[in-house]
Amino acid sequence: MAPLIELTAVSKSYGGVPALTDVSLTVEPGAVHAILGENGAGKSTLMKLLAGVIAPETGTIAIDGQVQRFATPRDAARCGIVCMFQELSLMPHLSVGDNMLIGDGGAALALIRRGSRRAARAVLDRVGGQHIAMATRIADLPLADRQLVEIAKAIGRKPRLLILDEATSALTAERVETVFAVIRALRDAGCAVLFISHRMYEIDAVADRISIFRNGRHIETFAAGTRSHDAMISLMIGQSLKELFPPRRDPPPVSTPPILSVRDLRWAPHLNGVDLDVRPGEIVGLGGLDGQGQQHLMHAIFGILRRTSGTVTLEGKTLTDLTPGRAKTRRIGLALVPEDRKTEGLILDMTIADNLRLAGLSRKPFGLANATDATDAAIAKLIERLGLTYGRLSDPVKTLSGGNQQKVVLAKWLALGPRCLLLMDPTRGIDVKTKAQIYRLLQDLAGEGLAIVLQSTDYEELIHLCHRINVFYKGRVVRELSGAEATPDALIAASLNVSAEAA
Repeated sequence: MAPLIELTAVSKSYGGVPALTDVSLTVEPGAVHAILGENGAGKSTLMKLLAGVIAPETGTIAIDGQVQRFATPRDAARCGIVCMFQELSLMPHLSVGDNMLIGDGGAALALIRRGSRRAARAVLDRVGGQHIAMATRIADLPLADRQLVEIAKAIGRKPRLLILDEATSALTAERVETVFAVIRALRDAGCAVLFISHRMYEIDAVADRISIFRNGRHIETFAAGTRSHDAMISLMIGQSLKELFPPRRDPPPVSTPPILSVRDLRWAPHLNGVDLDVRPGEIVGLGGLDGQGQQHLMHAIFGILRRTSGTVTLEGKTLTDLTPGRAKTRRIGLALVPEDRKTEGLILDMTIADNLRLAGLSRKPFGLANATDATDAAIAKLIERLGLTYGRLSDPVKTLSGGNQQKVVLAKWLALGPRCLLLMDPTRGIDVKTKAQIYRLLQDLAGEGLAIVLQSTDYEELIHLCHRINVFYKGRVVRELSGAEATPDALIAASLNVSAEAA
């Protein structure tokens, strides 16, 4: 079959630093082509070249055998190339419907065409967004629903080449499979799909071909199923899969008093009587399908939610009238790493240094006080411990890769010396090498006595890192898994609130 897209000897540099070097690659119609590589491997640059965001310095891009030169993304769109980048492009203060229709042909007319709105509604339903109202503002949606809208928007443009960059990173297994069914249908209809994901089980589920990139070079392309996970990871980073998850430390004795205790926590309709204990040196996981209360529990513990009922105690002392500002103080010692680092964890236009100090700032009567010298000293140690890769601390934090941005979020909170760390999907959209670094850090922190609550949509992450997994369903914990009983099948069954045998 003739290729739909053919790149020949394509190179691109930024400030003299190569991002892609002499890359040749073909993409065939009617196939899902996965692109694998750690952060900095050149994947995002490749996507931007195909989407018309940037132009190659050398080499050519051909579509249907004809060399094309894209001056703008609109040029690429006219050739049927639609890209969903990892950084969502939705306009937060517009509705779901308006976001899906803007840019689709005549934007002004599209906004008022009933036929277009019906078509947008149908596409959103198709990707599993039946519960999302078209009139809802994007800003009012949780991250997972925003990601579904972005996917629907891309698919609704009827692409010949659909580029998905970490498109399912915020979705639970149930919604991922719905999206995969749509991807397979597009493939069967002749659409080519370039699929970027750091989750190996997603690659197994949907890819037909796989290309490995490392340090801006195309290393190898092969048929899906012809290389083991270990072999693919070795091609990407020179590290085996067995080294991804470090050995789990022994849990603290059951007799150890918990640092954090939650009793009968309620916030209708999302939390319906949640109990939770976390001991020093313990990693406790929160699992389940998306929207079952896990995220709301983290927000409630950190004092973000108002008018909750029930009790939250820290080392036996009940916390009342808690706010995030009080939660982060040394007297209480809570820290929350949010699920969306771009909008909730960082101020992208501020410098790396200023973002690192953000959590250590406090509001004083006469203005904003600077972080303490002790906090700055702790940050310097954490930069080294986390292996943060950057040019200058005065650079905007948005210039960092996704993995290094997440390290900044972790460092700014760990610098405060918390007693309990609340993590919300901390490795979403992060490359394998950086995941391994964060996993080792979490095990080390647990070994130092830190209590950790880990909410994750990655089942393997929960199973390999956590001493216990609390599975949520309809706002309550329906099952706790630990030891040998913590398997993917058991976790999925508990997430559906059925027995493993029934699942």
